[in-house]
Amino acid sequence: MRRVSKITAACAITAALALTATACGESSDESTTSDKGQMKIGMAFDVGGRGDNSFNDSAARGLDKAKAEFNAETKELTAKNGETPADREQRLESLAEGGYNPVIAIGFAYKDAVDKIAPKYPKVNFGLVDSVSDAKNVASIVFTEEQGSYLAGVAAALKSKDGQVGFIGGVDLPLIKKFAAGYQQGVLDTNPKAKVQIQYLSTGSDLSGFGSPDKGKAAAKGMLDKGADVIFAAAGGSGAGTIEAVAGQKGAWAIGVDSDQALDPALSKYKDSILTSVVKNVDAGVYDLVKSVKDGKPLTGVQTYSLAKGGVSLTTTGDHLTDIQAKLDEAKKKIVDGTITVKTTL
Repeated sequence: MRRVSKITAACAITAALALTATACGESSDESTTSDKGQMKIGMAFDVGGRGDNSFNDSAARGLDKAKAEFNAETKELTAKNGETPADREQRLESLAEGGYNPVIAIGFAYKDAVDKIAPKYPKVNFGLVDSVSDAKNVASIVFTEEQGSYLAGVAAALKSKDGQVGFIGGVDLPLIKKFAAGYQQGVLDTNPKAKVQIQYLSTGSDLSGFGSPDKGKAAAKGMLDKGADVIFAAAGGSGAGTIEAVAGQKGAWAIGVDSDQALDPALSKYKDSILTSVVKNVDAGVYDLVKSVKDGKPLTGVQTYSLAKGGVSLTTTGDHLTDIQAKLDEAKKKIVDGTITVKTTL
């Protein structure tokens, strides 16, 4: 979830971009090998980049797997807060100009940039995670976030002592509202008397809500003070603050997102308070796209990773779901067979 300070004119696109990107304020991880014919994979992370313990890290796992399996050269560039649309366009164009194929954009905020840049490089395969592009050479990798969130809602309702639960979204965007909608439906289908507090950390084009742990912590404290004892945060790096706040409240549970946050070293001291995480397997989407390019049959169009296909799921680290697993399995079965249709809007 994601952004870069304006790149200076000195960083205009040239053949030397591969050497100057890091000096121009973007994080970069580029292998030193450049054997002729070696596959080159370019990845444009969203705000937070590798190490966000969430969305970007899930994508990074797919990149790392592909790099190792295909002996590929890789280059990573990361967005920063406050950048312009032109910054995102230049980031993608620099990778395409540098011979990277595929070029994978992580996060819905790249949609406009992909729409503009991909047609200029018809021989380059692009990936766009969490949004849809109509460009012919783009694989749009999307997930049924609402389905995984529904299961999280079921878990929250069953674990809450008095039916007071919360949801913290990074930004009030349609993508995040899918998480909120599924979660609320799962809670209320399980306990119609429950109450769901919903709060977003930023609005509209302000994406800072995805990278502000202090905001996540403050929002969670507010919900805890109002009686919530299970809080699900779909807020990128801000979720770490939520998890920290919940860990300070005896008997309360946090629900993580995108990666198994109970296994994250940076959050390990809070793992006993993390009930589960709604995992969105971005790594699978990234790897599948890279492999398709490697095989000479690049994926294009919308690639949907659903609950039925293992695209979303709940983690079981810590065995906190053992006592309610049968009910979660029942809910999953109903979603997969169509008995339950999960909402995508509140």
